[in-house]
Amino acid sequence: MEKESKNMLIEALNTIEKEKDIPKEVLLEAIETALVAAVKNEYKKSDLVQVKIDPESGDIKVLSGYEVVETIEDEAMRTMQITPEEAAVKFPGKKLAIGDIAYTEVVPRDFGRIVASKAKQAIVQKIREEERNQLYDKYAGKEHEVVTGVVQRINASSITLNLGKMDALLIESEQIRGESFRPGERVKVYVLEVKNTPKGPKITVSRTHPDLVKRLFENEVSEVADGTVEIKGISREAGQRTKMAVYSYNPNVDPVGACVGVNSSRVNAVVDELRGEKIDIINWSPEPEVLIKNALSPARVVYVDVNEEEHFARVIVPDHQLCLAIGTGGQNARLAARLTGYKIDIKGESQVEG
Repeated sequence: MEKESKNMLIEALNTIEKEKDIPKEVLLEAIETALVAAVKNEYKKSDLVQVKIDPESGDIKVLSGYEVVETIEDEAMRTMQITPEEAAVKFPGKKLAIGDIAYTEVVPRDFGRIVASKAKQAIVQKIREEERNQLYDKYAGKEHEVVTGVVQRINASSITLNLGKMDALLIESEQIRGESFRPGERVKVYVLEVKNTPKGPKITVSRTHPDLVKRLFENEVSEVADGTVEIKGISREAGQRTKMAVYSYNPNVDPVGACVGVNSSRVNAVVDELRGEKIDIINWSPEPEVLIKNALSPARVVYVDVNEEEHFARVIVPDHQLCLAIGTGGQNARLAARLTGYKIDIKGESQVEG
């Protein structure tokens, strides 16, 4: 390989390192690996082939290895085996025993042509591979976070969102029923999973996951973001209603008030992002009776009897509050049960004997 070509190779690698942030050493290693494979294939060599590229000068050395054996039984192995007597001549000054491997520099014919072809292929392939890895590292760090995407394509069962340098897939099961989008529209989604595939990172996002609500409140409420207020639990029927239990570690901070905000500004920002989904914010309590009573809000509860062993609660409400406590289609009771972890049986006062 001519000196000018060597310098051009190193210059190209230096440029790629600066522009693509891919270390020159990584590219050199990829080229060396490609050249080793090419030499083995072209010249029917064994695994005893090494290629070394000087990172400064670009000089390339091809080293062919010989295993020292007592007798060469197959003449076809003469390019990769050597007897002790032959080794003494070929490698003077080296004390080689049977089983040792010694390397000598060789110059394969048409090696310049092989270098030009394989080096380019190796560089292109490595750049693609490293760019995929960099994208994966970038977006893997956003797993379980909220990101903003721009609607690119709307298919029958999925929506493709552009997240900047990558697209994400909002599959049908992670879409809110009845929610529609327009191409170019910006939408916030929860990153469910980032997979590294041969074709690049595959990102799956969600609009239905309960943690979408949690992350949106973290973005809107500074007390939640800094840990003063903790979201203890969320139960959600996406697109319809969410119940969220909150607790404050500072007695001077009202956790519900902090999440609601002045004139409901904070909760409304989340509701707007979820396109009108109702959000009930309640005070969390370590006492099951109190938690269950709060979870059935906005209904007023008269009495709660808890069986902690069976995780069952019997609740009594005023007759006129029964429908409110149960909710349309049982939704309020269902969400309260999920939030508290208790099976809840609700009855009106007139239904209770005695």
